[in-house]
Amino acid sequence: MELALSPEDAAFRDEVRAFIKDNYPAEMRVPNPETDLSKEQMLLWHRILHKRGWIAPLWPKEYGGPGWSITRRFIFEQETTRAGTMPPLAFSVTMVGPVIYTFGSDAQKNKFLPRILSGEDWWCQGYSEPGSGSDLATVRTKAVRDGDHYIVNGHKTWTTLAQHADWIFCLVRTDPAAKPQSGISFLLIDMKSPGVTVRPIITIDGSHEVNDVFLENVRVPAENLIGEENKGWTYAKFLLGNERTSMAGIGRSTRYIERLKRIVKAEIPEDDPAHLEFIRDIARVELDVLALEATELRVVAQMARGIDPGPAASLFKIRGTEIFQDITELTHRAIGNYGLAIREHPVSANHFMPGPDYGHTASEKYLNSRKLSIYGGSNEIQRNIIAKAVLGL
Repeated sequence: MELALSPEDAAFRDEVRAFIKDNYPAEMRVPNPETDLSKEQMLLWHRILHKRGWIAPLWPKEYGGPGWSITRRFIFEQETTRAGTMPPLAFSVTMVGPVIYTFGSDAQKNKFLPRILSGEDWWCQGYSEPGSGSDLATVRTKAVRDGDHYIVNGHKTWTTLAQHADWIFCLVRTDPAAKPQSGISFLLIDMKSPGVTVRPIITIDGSHEVNDVFLENVRVPAENLIGEENKGWTYAKFLLGNERTSMAGIGRSTRYIERLKRIVKAEIPEDDPAHLEFIRDIARVELDVLALEATELRVVAQMARGIDPGPAASLFKIRGTEIFQDITELTHRAIGNYGLAIREHPVSANHFMPGPDYGHTASEKYLNSRKLSIYGGSNEIQRNIIAKAVLGL
C-alpha cells in the first residue's frame, strides 16, 4: 500500500533508498542502538544526514531544514524506518527545535538551531516528575525569578539519554498561585550548570536509557525562557503533538513482522499445532499494520491538501504503540526459551549468549516496548483526547 507518487516524488524515494544503502554506517547496525552505541557512534548518522541537508525533515528551509512537502517528509520517514536506521536525535530535532523556531526569540534561534542541526548540542526532555507523568499540569519543579536569572529546584525522572545531554528543556512552575496549566513556563537549561545531577535508572531490560535529573539551586539566565512566562503549557502541547505524530511506526512494525515470520519459520515446525496459531496471530497484527498505514496515508493526503488532521496524532500514538507491543510479544513467544536471557550491558564480544542471534534481544525488546503506551502521553490520555475531540464526550 503506497501513496500515488508523482514522478518527482518517486525519484526522491529512490534517492533516499540509495543514499541509505550507500551511507548508513555499518557500526550502527546493532540490536538496540539507544543502549548499544556510544554517544559518538549515535551521532555518526546524524552528521551524515546533516551534511546531506536531510537531518530535520520537519523544519522549514529558512531555519536549515530541507523545506520538504508533507509527502516527502512521509517518504523519508517510511524509508528510513523500514531500513532500520537510527532516527535523528528526537529530543533535539523533532521536539525542541520546532519549539525554538516557532516560539523562540531571534537570539535563541541563532544560538541553538545551528548546533541542534550539526549535533553539537544533544538535548533531553525535562517533563516527567515523580507523581507527574501523564498529568504534566501537576509539575512541581519551581523556577523563581532572581534578577536576570531563574533559580530552579526540582526533580525530573525517566529522562531519556540525559547521560549524553548537553541541554535539557524543562517545564517549570513559575506561578504557584495560578491554575495548574497557567503557571508553567518552558525553560532551557545547560546540563553543565552547577546544581544539575544525573543519576542512572537501570530498567527491567538491564539497560541504561533513562535517568533521574536533580536540579538544586540551578541558576538559569532569563534569556533561556521560551516565549512568555507562564505560557509553557501551550509550547509543551505543541511539542507533544510533534512527538505523537511520529509514533505510528509503520516502517518499524513492518520490519519486525518480517523478522517474526522468519523466526516462526525457523523455530516452529509446520506440523506443530502452535504453528497455525502463530500464522493466525501474525496475519491479525499484519492487518492491523495495513489498516493503520491506510489511515496514515489518508491523513498525509489530507494534510497535503491543507486539511487539519485533528486528533490523528493521538490515534497514531495509540495504535502504533499497541501494534508494536503485540509484535514484540509474539516474537518473544515464538523464540521460546532462547528469549529468556537478557544480555549484559554494555555489549562486548567476550559475552556469550546461547541460541540464535535473533533470540539475544527478544526479552529486551519485549520489556522495553511496554513503555511505548505510556510515554508521550499515556494511551488512556490519548483516548480521552479522541473522546472529547471526535465524540464530544
